[in-house]
Amino acid sequence: MRKFAAFILRLFGWKIDRRSPEGVKKCVVVVAPHTSNWDFIIGKLAFRSYGVKAKFLIKKELFFFPLGWIMKGMGGIPVDRKANNNLTESAVQHFQENDTMFMLFTPEGTRSYSPNWKKGFYYIAKKAEVPIYLGYIDYKNKTGGFYGFFETTGNAKDDIMSIKKILHHYKGRFPENGIRDEEIE
Repeated sequence: MRKFAAFILRLFGWKIDRRSPEGVKKCVVVVAPHTSNWDFIIGKLAFRSYGVKAKFLIKKELFFFPLGWIMKGMGGIPVDRKANNNLTESAVQHFQENDTMFMLFTPEGTRSYSPNWKKGFYYIAKKAEVPIYLGYIDYKNKTGGFYGFFETTGNAKDDIMSIKKILHHYKGRFPENGIRDEEIE
C-alpha cells in the first residue's frame, strides 16, 4: 500500500517530504494550512506512503451507514461536538488504549480563513504526554509531509504563534484561507 500511495502522489505531481518521525509510536500531528477537502485525500495518501495510519477526530454525524464504515476504516474517531463532554479526555484515552497512535489535527477547525486556531491539540498532547509533530501541505510547490518535531514551552498562545510562523509560508489550495502574514507579525 505504501508504494501504491507514493505512486499515486507522483502521478499527480506531488512530492512528499521524506522526513518522518522515525521510531515515534505516538504523537499529535498538526497539519496546516487546511483550505480544501482535497487536503484530506492528499494527506491520507501521504500518510500511507510513510506507512503511518493516522487517526482523526470527526463529528459523529458522519458515522451513518455505510459512510461510518468508510470513516472508521480511514482512521476516523467519532466525537459528539454537541454534547458537553471532554474531548481532551476522550482523545487521551485513545492514546492510552493504543500502542501506536498518530492523531491528526487541522487547528484552523475549518477550510475557511480562521486566525483563531483551536488549542485542543495542544492540551491533548500535553495531557497524553506525547510529542507534537508539524505537517504541511503546499499546493504552490505540490509538496507535503512532516516538517518536524515541535518543542512546546508550556505557553499555548506563544507556541501556537510559533507553529504559525513555521507553517505560514506553505500555501493551501486556496491561499487566501491559509495563515496570513499579518497574523504572525
